[in-house]
Amino acid sequence: MSEDNKVRLSKLMAEKGICSRREADDYISRGLVMVNGEVVSQLGTKVSPDVKITLEAQALKQQKRLATILLNKPVGYVSAQPEPPYQPAIKLITPQNQFGNSKTRLKEEHFKGLAVAGRLDIDSQGLLLFTQDGRIAKKIIGEESKVEKEYIVRVQGTLPPDKLKLLNFGLSLDGKKLKPAKVEWLNEDQLRFILQEGKKRQIRRMCELVGLKVTGLKRVRIGKIRLGQLPEGQWRFLEEDEHLD
Repeated sequence: MSEDNKVRLSKLMAEKGICSRREADDYISRGLVMVNGEVVSQLGTKVSPDVKITLEAQALKQQKRLATILLNKPVGYVSAQPEPPYQPAIKLITPQNQFGNSKTRLKEEHFKGLAVAGRLDIDSQGLLLFTQDGRIAKKIIGEESKVEKEYIVRVQGTLPPDKLKLLNFGLSLDGKKLKPAKVEWLNEDQLRFILQEGKKRQIRRMCELVGLKVTGLKRVRIGKIRLGQLPEGQWRFLEEDEHLD
């Protein structure tokens, strides 16, 4: 195969969902990646897109130790690093705020490379996910993500059937048509939104376009991971038997 058709090994590993590009470079440099049964340890190596890529046992063991944390974010906290005087939601991840009876207790190592996967704005609450695992992050926020995010949204205003239909499909934001959504009434002032994308303040802006004002927004599910009984302001580790899809 010509060099023009080859791709960087780290990029291919990320595209295949094996790990993030940063993690791939780490594994490659440590000789933990095999391509068609042969160890590749040279950073920047290019390979054919159809090669078989496997990780050595040490890398697989390291992946199992990567932490993913579920937080029930209250209103008033910012998902990522904020400007003063706002508080980042990660400040709530403390030993005192850990929920449940998990044998895993919070350690300093759990914060290394820990990042938000799918933000919530300061006025929203509910399920916020932090992870060290690039595979999980990509599934949630990658351009090709098909992971559903479910929200309970309290609104003010009237919504005729044709406008409800528009919320499900037909609206555009920032000059781009939105992916189809699932939007339905739960009761007289609450809607359920199920989205497969997450543009900035998307639900609030969608509601504005059809004449509704959002007065409360809570994320209750990401993929198969549910907020459940996790109390507001508390967090827990994602368990081994829990998966996004």
